This record gives sequence, structure tokens and C-alpha cells, in this order.
Amino acid sequence: MELAIVAILVGLPVLLWSAGKFVDGASGVARHFNVSPLIIGMLIIGFGTSAPEIIVSVFAALEGNSGIALGNAFGSNIANIALVLGVTALISPIAVRSEIIRRELPIMLAIVFIAAWQLLDLSLSKDDAFTLLGLFVLLLGWSFWQGMKGDSDALADEYKEQINSDSTSVKMNLVWLLAGLVLLVASSRILVWGAIEVAQFFGVSDTIIGLTVIAVGTSLPELASSLAAIRKKEHDLALGNVIGSNMFNTLAVVGLAGIIHPTPIEQSFFYRDIVIMLVLSVALFVFCIGLKGRQGRLNRLEGGVFVGAYIVYTWYLINSAFLG
Repeated sequence: MELAIVAILVGLPVLLWSAGKFVDGASGVARHFNVSPLIIGMLIIGFGTSAPEIIVSVFAALEGNSGIALGNAFGSNIANIALVLGVTALISPIAVRSEIIRRELPIMLAIVFIAAWQLLDLSLSKDDAFTLLGLFVLLLGWSFWQGMKGDSDALADEYKEQINSDSTSVKMNLVWLLAGLVLLVASSRILVWGAIEVAQFFGVSDTIIGLTVIAVGTSLPELASSLAAIRKKEHDLALGNVIGSNMFNTLAVVGLAGIIHPTPIEQSFFYRDIVIMLVLSVALFVFCIGLKGRQGRLNRLEGGVFVGAYIVYTWYLINSAFLG
């Protein structure tokens, strides 16, 4: 128990420090290769910081623990939107300035609805899993194609000036990018291990651990990276982080877990957690696209709505675990 508390106290500051270095490296690489920061956010930060989710879910599936595997994947999606973007917007409103957002957000929304439709029969089969992984391969190929195009039309004038004035070598940016990613994954794993030990000490079920403790723990890299991106005025990077991570969780994490261990889905899990994920995804789409021609923006009001929803959702889960 004492070692678990130490792991939490040590892992958190390492996580926050490495997130800043990771975003520095990602932004530098994006500027050097004239690639949109949103694409970098999706391919590197969004997918890279999802490594903890896939590690936890794969090992949970290998052990036959579907509660942790699926709870981790979908719980992380919920935490990414409601907690990560909510807290980030409360600290600094997120401007939605890139036209690419108007493509990525509908794709993310379509993906979560496809996954929910596949699980409507309350079963994650190997066919479902292979379909999700096939969609992931297509998404990855499309994203790389977009990145290779450079999205020059999406780069603002001031961003082009940063490309020309950046004096940091690409090698150093790559070093910080890789070192930051390694430290992000390692520190998040330490945090998750400590949190699991503490949760199990109090006798909380595996499903609730997957939806709350592990989901929040594996979403900490996204939170740290988004906060660091906002501090550096890289709004596209913060949004691309969450969009890419949720796509990765829904397609790759759930897909791999289903191939390793096909499993039935609890009715309460579908109609509570998956439905909440869908509602939050739709809300994010509406807030970012904007209403009545208004420029999309995540203000503090929307951030407060997301955070409030997450607090109520978590309270309900914990309350039902101890009283149900």
C-alpha cells in the first residue's frame, strides 16, 4: 500500500514534465516538415499517448478480464472528452480554427457509432474486432496520406513564420519527442499500477476500476499533453490529441482486446457507459463545429459542462459499486 502511494506521488510530476517535452518535440517536428499540428496531434500524440490504454487492455484480455479491457477503452474515451477537454477548456478556452477539424470530428463520431452498433447485440466477437481493426488500418493510411500532403492550406501565416524561424534542430526535436513519449508511457504505467493497488485495497470491482481508476490513469498523458499544448497556444494539437486518442481506443484497443478474448457485454455497461460515450461525442461535435454560423469554440461554459458531467458520472459509478 505504501509503495503504491509512492508510485502515484512520483509518477505524476514525471508525467507532467515529460508531457511538456513531448509537445515541444511534436511541434518542432511538425514545423520542420511543414505538417499541420493537428495531423501530428492525431498520429503521434493522439495515438502515442494511447499506448497505456492498449497495454492495459491487451494484458487484461490475455488474462480473460474483459471488465478491465473494455472499461479501460471506453472509460478512457469518456475521460478524454469530459475530463481532459473539460479541464483544458476551463483553464484556457480552446479555439477551433482549423478546417481539418470539420473532417476529423465527423470521422470520430462515425467510428464511435459504428462500435456501438456492433456491440448492440451485447457481444464483442472476433468478426466485430477484425472489422474495427480493418477500419483502424484504413484510418491510419488516410491520416498518413493527409500528413504527407502537408495540409499547407491549413497553415496560418504566423505558423509559416514559425517554420522559417525555428532554430532547434530536427534531431533534438526527435530526441525530445521520443524521450517524452517513453517517459509518458512509463510514468502513466506507474501511476496506474499505484491506483489499481489502492483501489483493490478498498475492494472495488474490476469493471469499476477499468471505468474509473484505470481510465483516468491512462488518460493522464492526454490531459498533460493537452494542457501543455494549450500553454504553447497549439489548440489544434490539444484537440487532435483527444480526437486521435478516442479513434485509437475505439478501433485498435477494443479491436485487439476482442481478437484476444471475444466476450459478452453486460447490458448495464452498454446502456450506461457506451451511451454516455456517444452523448459526449455528439456534444463535442456540436460545441466544436459551432451553431448558427458561429465559429466553433470550447469555452469555459462548455468545459464546465463536461467536467460536471464527468463528476456526476464517476460519483454514480462509485456509489453503485458500494451500494449495488
